Amino acid sequence: KDTLTNEEALKQGITKKDLIEDDNGEFFRNWRPQIKSPNDIWDEIVKVTKIPGITSAPKLQPIETRLVMLQTGMRAPMGIKVFGPDLKTIEEFGMQLEGILKEVPSVKAEAVFADRIVGKPYLHLNINRDEISRYGLNVEDVQQSIETAIGGMKVTSTVEGRERFPVRVRYPRELRDDPESLSKILIPTPVGAQIPLSQVVDFEYVRGPQAIKSENTFLVGYVLFDKRDGFAEVDVVNDAQEAIQKRIDTGELTVPAGISYKFSGSYENQIRAVKRLSIVIPISLIVIFLLLFFQFKTVIASSIHFSGVFVAFAGGFIMLWLYGQDWFMNFAISGVNMRDLFQMHTINLSVAVWVGFIALFGIATDDGVIMGTYIHQVFEEKNPQTIPDVRAAVLEAGKKRVRPAMMTAAVAIIALLPVLTSTGKGADIMIPMAIPTFGGMTIQIMTMFVVPVLQAYWRETVIKNQNKKLKKIQ
Repeated sequence: KDTLTNEEALKQGITKKDLIEDDNGEFFRNWRPQIKSPNDIWDEIVKVTKIPGITSAPKLQPIETRLVMLQTGMRAPMGIKVFGPDLKTIEEFGMQLEGILKEVPSVKAEAVFADRIVGKPYLHLNINRDEISRYGLNVEDVQQSIETAIGGMKVTSTVEGRERFPVRVRYPRELRDDPESLSKILIPTPVGAQIPLSQVVDFEYVRGPQAIKSENTFLVGYVLFDKRDGFAEVDVVNDAQEAIQKRIDTGELTVPAGISYKFSGSYENQIRAVKRLSIVIPISLIVIFLLLFFQFKTVIASSIHFSGVFVAFAGGFIMLWLYGQDWFMNFAISGVNMRDLFQMHTINLSVAVWVGFIALFGIATDDGVIMGTYIHQVFEEKNPQTIPDVRAAVLEAGKKRVRPAMMTAAVAIIALLPVLTSTGKGADIMIPMAIPTFGGMTIQIMTMFVVPVLQAYWRETVIKNQNKKLKKIQ
């Protein structure tokens, strides 16, 4: 017994200092010290199950497995569906694909597995027509006797309260559970004699399918695989497609006649989502620009404040890149490693990340609007006519809006810290959504300098053009 209850621990004199402390505020942890996440549990399982002849499997949670199987019919997030006219050809081609996938660097070789469709032993009863004709029997007579003896025949029904149950008659289990017993099944003849089944039937063992699966009226077999850590599902599928196509082009792999294959998996949802996002993101940017235009009334002023979106966009990608670097935040404070605290690891582009970028676009212009609105007010009040006056007005407005702009950015950044350090349910979705916003708002502080500079450049250009026109008139 590896664990103790609180009462058992107290009875044995185990004090709190003897127990493993839990960072989540629990009194003690039942897990070993090195087990800190579900991935650690899976690594332990993989370590002790590395046995020759046994393949690994993709890591899926129960509900996740159910969802994946409902979506694709497979028990893995990624796989290849092989369609064909017969199961043997499907299995042979699937085995070839399995060998190719194991050589793809981004594919976890130990998780690649092609269905072994044909391999289950079947007992065939081949009726000898010459022998049955000698006894005056036909095929139907023999088949009916076999069906009754093994499968049973309904003779009546019994009523138990409100339920009806069929009554079937067949041989007892001990007389039909092995080939020798089956050979002794008695077949009645027209003359009244009974002969054993072995006199008119030849018993034969054959290899047959373990399961017969079909999709769209075609027989199908699956080649399952999983990705290595640090790779995106879409990239892994693309690598696998390129590897297979390369073998086909060089002649190393030949697709048999009637065989077709296609990649399938949960990554298809991401592809569909990316297509939708390719429409949603531009619409979001257009709406943001229109809102700025309604506020500032000119395209140039709106474009200047819209520049904060591009600054924040770059900041979001920089933060995603930093999350994948081992040296970033790799230090400890009070014994807590910052990379572990913020769960930093390689983050691939996903739907959650793009949703985070959309949220970032909505707040990325806040500092610019705060700064730009006051700059416009100062220009309306002072109406500077010279370049030095323009720069002085920009500096005056900028200095008075540094604190509000900093507070706006700080509120967004600080509010995201609990999300970035969360470990509960849904954290695997919320953290990728928060990273672009956190990085974008951190870099977006530059807008406090970019917007005033662009405003000054625009106003100075207007004054220069006005001066040139005046000189031409004079």
